Amino acid sequence: MVRIVLLGFMGAGKTTIGHQLAASLGMPFYDLDWYIQMRFHRTVEQLFEERGEEGFREIERNMLHEVAEFENVVLSCGGGTPCFFDNMEYLNSNSETVYLKAEPEVLAMHLKMGKVVRPLIKGKTAEELIDFIRESLEKREKYYLQAKHVLDVSLLDNYDKIKTSVALLRKELGL
Repeated sequence: MVRIVLLGFMGAGKTTIGHQLAASLGMPFYDLDWYIQMRFHRTVEQLFEERGEEGFREIERNMLHEVAEFENVVLSCGGGTPCFFDNMEYLNSNSETVYLKAEPEVLAMHLKMGKVVRPLIKGKTAEELIDFIRESLEKREKYYLQAKHVLDVSLLDNYDKIKTSVALLRKELGL
């Protein structure tokens, strides 16, 4: 039985790498935010508005415990998931946790290339975005670095680079 959980800041490539890793292993892929949205029929943004951050983090924790019990699965967590409650401890106790690490400038580039509009970064200039990422990473990285594995992700701007990252991750995990 294998559970692989991908952690890291938004734009690190958790969903992109997660999909490819799961496909290469013949396992299902779950994105925790998508799972929450499916279960609650609301976007993460709507849940934040309706219940506040504390209410959302409770939902996130409960759904994390549900999905993290699935067997033979690849799971991508939201950027803040590891930073609340005992989430990192819980994940490390029953999963292979992987921090997808990247420099703020690389994360900013990934976010600019991405098709998803993210409320936290909407309307920020390139400089403001890098400053926001740097400040957020200062707070979150102590949690991310508790992961069992760290994969340094470079610019994931083409399929070959994504395939290379997946191959490196499989080697790191012994799969």
